[in-house]
Amino acid sequence: MEESKPEKIVVIITHGIDDPEKATLAFVHANAALAVDVEVVVVLQGIAVFLAKKGCYEHLFWPGFDPIKKLLEYCLDFGGKIFVCTPCIQERQITTDMLVDKVEPIKSGSVIQHILEAKAVLSY
Repeated sequence: MEESKPEKIVVIITHGIDDPEKATLAFVHANAALAVDVEVVVVLQGIAVFLAKKGCYEHLFWPGFDPIKKLLEYCLDFGGKIFVCTPCIQERQITTDMLVDKVEPIKSGSVIQHILEAKAVLSY
């Protein structure tokens, strides 16, 4: 009997320091999906790559929600994968050693592969 794969969702985040509310809501949904045993892939693009930069993500929050630091760490601790757009970090002179542990660079082809495997894609 073939073992079924868990459901998968991709959350693409394009906001961060410019719109902490959207960034927060994206992580809230990602973490909610993890809580119901959905495989979660978060992709940070554009200005959102700063959400995974040490020294930056610690200071972002939206009233009424946990800070981004806590939401991001919860996502990673409970099996979510967080990727940052490779060209986006290069353009902003962010090197991989500046990123939060367990966050990895990703290129477009791999993002598309995750999207094709996913049941749903959310974009914030």
